[in-house]
Amino acid sequence: MKVLIVEDQAAIAKALTVLFEIHDIPCLTAESPDAALLALRREDIAVVLQDMNFTPGATSGHEGMDLFRRMRALDPELPVLVVTAWTSLETAVQMVKEGASDYLAKPWDDAKLLAAVGRLLEMRRTSRGQRDSAGGSPDLCGLVYASPTMHRVVSLAVQVATADVPVLITGPNGAGKEKIAEIVQANSLRRGKPFVKVNVGALPDELLESELFGAEPGAYTGATKRRVGRFEAADGGTLFLDEIGNLSPAGQMKVLRVLQSGEFQRLGSSETRRVEVRVLAATNSDLRQAIRSGRFREDLFFRLNVIELVVPPLRERKEDILPLADTFLRSFSAGSGAPRSLSAGARAALVEYAWPGNVRELMNRIQRATLIASGSVLGADDLELASPSAEVAAGGIGEGAGVERQEIERVILDSGGSVSRAASRLGVSRQALYRRMEKLGIVLERRPRG
Repeated sequence: MKVLIVEDQAAIAKALTVLFEIHDIPCLTAESPDAALLALRREDIAVVLQDMNFTPGATSGHEGMDLFRRMRALDPELPVLVVTAWTSLETAVQMVKEGASDYLAKPWDDAKLLAAVGRLLEMRRTSRGQRDSAGGSPDLCGLVYASPTMHRVVSLAVQVATADVPVLITGPNGAGKEKIAEIVQANSLRRGKPFVKVNVGALPDELLESELFGAEPGAYTGATKRRVGRFEAADGGTLFLDEIGNLSPAGQMKVLRVLQSGEFQRLGSSETRRVEVRVLAATNSDLRQAIRSGRFREDLFFRLNVIELVVPPLRERKEDILPLADTFLRSFSAGSGAPRSLSAGARAALVEYAWPGNVRELMNRIQRATLIASGSVLGADDLELASPSAEVAAGGIGEGAGVERQEIERVILDSGGSVSRAASRLGVSRQALYRRMEKLGIVLERRPRG
């Protein structure tokens, strides 16, 4: 297994060859795209390190893009590491979207280059020749969908999974962002490696460092044992940073620093540790707007947003509603001794409802209905859905908004006036429910104490 260096400048090719030979990494060079394709046919190539331009004066990177596509046609799983000047950066990012493993800017850092190549070689060894029982089909982690909209999201997630770069997953609460992250991990070269999840938006600043980077005994009051942080636990694998948009400014700076260098220190320690992780992040926030208002760091955004996957709300993919409902119904009815089904009226009501809480709300509704329904067939009344309206489905406030308002007010009343409990029942976050209440003009009564 060798590394193929595709580089037309002899001095650069020689420097790379010497660097790899010093570290006992077998390699060979090709000075042109045709020579590279010939080497792929004749040699046991495990990883390709390719330049972007091969004609004197060329800067666009189109030659590199063409070579990349021709190489991937020969070997669709071939790991390709792109070395690019800033003038070709946009093309390099597009190559990553099409399956390149990563890109490094010139001049490169030797340590980072060796780490990236070493990682890809190791992953190539473990994944070569392996196919799952479905004959090479992607692992969708049990995701259920039928809509063309969701199919495009899933297809892109699978496509970029082998590109070992950060991915930002955006979309509303409850839409399935974590499931998309699982699909990226399951189809990546890091499958089988640690997959660590952490809701960074829920971490107060005083706990952030110890949670993410770890802590030594005595680092803070009550710290009696060494704590391994999430970055360290994910070393060699993938770290999923959920709700990144809610991270405090101080937290953003700390996360950015470790993403830039791969280095950190445990709380209470002066020893610098280094990790190598792929970062997936998710948010329901509009980070571009947050940048404009000064609430989110632009440099962190660009670190996280090499690839963006946008998960649409359930109301925009109605074809998914009934397949999801049937799946949840089978799951919640398992072990009850009698299969359950949805009546025609229930199925119509499910499709027409606006689903402000997305897939999470749908799951909660089906679960509740299986608990309270007396018969084997669940009717529309068992689901307790408000009447639909096009205006609500579109997220606006028109003549049908009163229906949504009545539904929210009813759930709050049933929850004893607790917005937190109402949000849980609706399958949305407390903050999201407060925002919707404000938009609909819902004001909670404040009862006098006495």
